[in-house]
Amino acid sequence: MEPITIYTGRMAVMDRKNVDTDQIIPKQFLKRIERSGFGQYLFYNWRYDEQGNERPDFELNQPENKGTSILLAGENFGCGSSREHAPWSLLDFGFPIVIAPSFADIFKSNCMKNGMLPIALTEAEVDYLMTAAAGGKYELSVDLPNQKVSGQDGFETHFDIHPYWKKMLVNGWDEISITLQYDEKITEYENSKQRLSI
Repeated sequence: MEPITIYTGRMAVMDRKNVDTDQIIPKQFLKRIERSGFGQYLFYNWRYDEQGNERPDFELNQPENKGTSILLAGENFGCGSSREHAPWSLLDFGFPIVIAPSFADIFKSNCMKNGMLPIALTEAEVDYLMTAAAGGKYELSVDLPNQKVSGQDGFETHFDIHPYWKKMLVNGWDEISITLQYDEKITEYENSKQRLSI
């Protein structure tokens, strides 16, 4: 996974509450066994009409949101089913960071397990950023080691994250990476068990 330390990017505003995981990645696209390639299906039913044409009124299809890499959304983002494909599709589309007033717990955990940073700010802060980011030119900087978010207009705030997940994301570790750090001790333990069984 890519480490997240200081990240700067433009924001796409999705002023919608209770965006569930079936809206993030519809169930018909869950048949792939790889983690990659899901970005093309992100928000599929909102992005495309029945003929497969882009809906011009959908937020991510608007020209000012092309090339954005931080998603700013409403409360309870990622509710619904626990599908891990939801963060896979967001990350594959180009959103390593999602900001909202609140997240569904399982979705939030799945994000961090897959190298994404979900940041919960207050509703007032999110409302401010939604107004500031209208037009797609607002740049936001996220400083994970210092747990700060700052904007180009002087906006600055602090966010909370559990120390375990912070360490994982700053170092670009997943849970397999953590296990592999104990490779020598695991090998030593396995060898000792083999000697005892002889």
